[in-house]
Amino acid sequence: MATPDNRRALYWRANLRLLAVLLSIWAFVSFGCGIFFADALDNIKLGGFGLGFWMAQQGSIYVFVGVIWYYVWRMNKYDREFDLHED
Repeated sequence: MATPDNRRALYWRANLRLLAVLLSIWAFVSFGCGIFFADALDNIKLGGFGLGFWMAQQGSIYVFVGVIWYYVWRMNKYDREFDLHED
């Protein structure tokens, strides 16, 4: 049986792992798709604009909102999983 201190350490480790993955996704989309791979992505047209341009202007924002939504949803699950929820 996990002690409260052990449970909190596991919770924190899970939180850091989730943050690392989500920030990596965000960095790849915003910097990778919007800057580094923009020229290659511009060969794909989306609504008349190149995909690289679209990712730099709109796509990275949509992905960032999705990342925030997923983080909140996953952390609520972690709260219940590690029995650290407030309600």
